[in-house]
Amino acid sequence: MSALDRSSGSRASGGLIGTLKALADEAGVLLDALFSPGRIIEEVEEMRALHQRANGLEATDPQRAAVLRWHASRVGLR
Repeated sequence: MSALDRSSGSRASGGLIGTLKALADEAGVLLDALFSPGRIIEEVEEMRALHQRANGLEATDPQRAAVLRWHASRVGLR
């Protein structure tokens, strides 16, 4: 087997492992959401409240509204 063939096989194997890890991570997030729906609902309510505040400020303070929307977009990532 040439060096090129070995490195291609190694990358493919690494890609498969990475794909399986990503799939396992996604399954973990799904199970967490199914077993803890209250947390998800709280996050959605928090995002909605931030968006409503941003909508109210849009006319008078668009920069602050943009900051609130940015914070709303980060709620589930904490």
